[in-house]
Amino acid sequence: MSWRIGVDIGGTFTDVVLADEASGAAAVVKVPTTPLDFAQGVMDGLRAALSGHGVAPADVGWLAHATTVVTNALLEGKGARVALITTRGCRDVLELRRSARASLYDLFQDAPATLVPRHFRLEVGERVDAQGRVVAPLEDGDVDAAIDFIARHEVDAIAVCLLFSFLNDAHERVIGERLRAAFPDRPVFLSSEVLPEIREFERTSTTAVCAYVSPILKSYLARLEGAVTAMGLPAPWVMGSSGGVFSVAEGLRMPAMAVESGPAAGVIAAALVGRQRGLANLISFDMGGTTAKASLIERGEITTTSEYEVGGGGNVRRWLHGTGHPIRVPVTDLAEVSAGGGSIAWIDPGGVLRVGPESAGAAPGPVCYGQGGGRPTVTDADLVLGYLNPVALLGGALPVDLERARAVIECEIAKPLGLGVLEAAAGIVDVVNAGMAGVLRIVSVERGHDPREFTLVAFGGAGPVHAARLAEELEIPRVLVPPIPGGFSALGLVATDVRRDYVRTFYAPLGAAAPGDVAAAYAAMESEAREMLRRAGVPEARWELARAADCRYLRQAYELTVPVAAGSVNGGMLERLARDFHERHRATYGHASPDEPVQCVNLRLAAVGRLAPLDVARSAPRAGTPASSFSREAHAREAYFKETGVVRCEVVAREALGPGTSRSGPLIVESPDTTVVVPPEWRLSVEAGGLIALERAHA
Repeated sequence: MSWRIGVDIGGTFTDVVLADEASGAAAVVKVPTTPLDFAQGVMDGLRAALSGHGVAPADVGWLAHATTVVTNALLEGKGARVALITTRGCRDVLELRRSARASLYDLFQDAPATLVPRHFRLEVGERVDAQGRVVAPLEDGDVDAAIDFIARHEVDAIAVCLLFSFLNDAHERVIGERLRAAFPDRPVFLSSEVLPEIREFERTSTTAVCAYVSPILKSYLARLEGAVTAMGLPAPWVMGSSGGVFSVAEGLRMPAMAVESGPAAGVIAAALVGRQRGLANLISFDMGGTTAKASLIERGEITTTSEYEVGGGGNVRRWLHGTGHPIRVPVTDLAEVSAGGGSIAWIDPGGVLRVGPESAGAAPGPVCYGQGGGRPTVTDADLVLGYLNPVALLGGALPVDLERARAVIECEIAKPLGLGVLEAAAGIVDVVNAGMAGVLRIVSVERGHDPREFTLVAFGGAGPVHAARLAEELEIPRVLVPPIPGGFSALGLVATDVRRDYVRTFYAPLGAAAPGDVAAAYAAMESEAREMLRRAGVPEARWELARAADCRYLRQAYELTVPVAAGSVNGGMLERLARDFHERHRATYGHASPDEPVQCVNLRLAAVGRLAPLDVARSAPRAGTPASSFSREAHAREAYFKETGVVRCEVVAREALGPGTSRSGPLIVESPDTTVVVPPEWRLSVEAGGLIALERAHA
């Protein structure tokens, strides 16, 4: 294959990246996102990319895409009608949840809506104890009654979660066989297949989430797969939340893996840039139209977490629980805030300027787009301050109206606050920057890392506009703006690998664990992983299996995931695992207890099928339409900076800056997919491969 395609659906634009395997050259096409039918926007982008660059569908050997279908279904409460079968006495686990509350002193907060209404939560008589022994046999009459109930009601999907089935799944397998025989056209999810892991609520929630979103994901992927294959393109791969892609069939077996698939792709691309530039410690920062996301890459490794809640605010902080539906699958450890180019600025009843969380999105978009938007946004403020091209964005493809943006900021923000228009626009930018600096602190300072030891990789359509100011806030010494930053997440999709994660509960103190039992558990997962990679068509020479374990001190409630060395499992390996856990505990919490015994809770395996490496070089990005109206000659315009006030600022096209170029701020660098703002006291340099580096002049 000679071309790879990555498609990322954003809140405002759908980005399509074409990458040439032979040269590594990449280009981006941006088309408006179509919220009513995401597949339509994908198809529009693919047609524009192929025709705009003269690529034949037969020359494309890889197509991967990131979808927000799963997340949107949970956020909007528009999933399937699900029936849940549980052990008698456990039907209310989803409603009882954990005792954790997002706002400890808010007496009126409501828990997230339960995915399965109580009258669709069915009980069967059976019991397996905490050692996996059958205490009470499965009552066939209860299974018959459940099948009869499901047949009489319009149930779209079925979830089964029995007590301690992660230790003994015999009863779940019997129920699953009967359900699949009775309802061959409906998806059935068994918790022992989805998540054979301790903790009943999280296991039930993850299984219910899979059932809730499965019919919607299946319909979307089937429609998309049919459309792209009809064009002569290969079947699409789907980006997973943990940083790898999986096939459509694999995704339908475990739909929860598709949560947060888009943001993970950007982190993958940032790590790729770090590897190619020899940078091990990075903070990725992605600011698009609706949200800003940050993630930390330490020693070249992307951080993942299994403590994740979808459908609420739980993804903002790792330790904030009670706001969404827990899913116990590895998710790229992101911090996210509703702050993007389309975030709406408003004044609260106390007279305080706020930005977000509401966004103008793709429709109607910012006021300056002239598509019906009536409230000021961050993009409008950036335009008024002189940071963005006052005529058009996307290389001339998206006309903007500066006067309309100035008028709405004056009417909605400046006059009510008694400010000038420039002061009001600067205030909007300061407020949104404060919120985004918060997510950078979450992934760095609150994780025990010093941001001064990291490089900020800024991408997304709006990321390079705000990156330097955020770096100032956290004293990050260096900012990198990669090639095609406006389509950088889509670029990650053409550079990622096939990946699937597996887990088995292994509940025992490390000092008392039998190495043979640990080895047998890993062997079972490795056998399943090899079969998955074989089905995916990945050559065996590119298979990688990475072990890990969830460990904790005795009497602790939650675990830390620690890598496990490859090779034979013996007593020495288990002792090393205990030492590594003490170090991880110290790095995470600031202290450790080396004399305390360590308990293993879960064993994990990550199966990775490596793609041929892609050397990403810079290629002039396209916006989907000819950029003839976009000025590529150096010129100047007025821009506002807090250090200087309004100043005449040079504007240059990114294409005009060759490797080795060095310029001092204030400076504005324009390209079709983004704008790089270099404030006063910052210096820009262009590195090999088209990377732009920003550094404080005094540093």
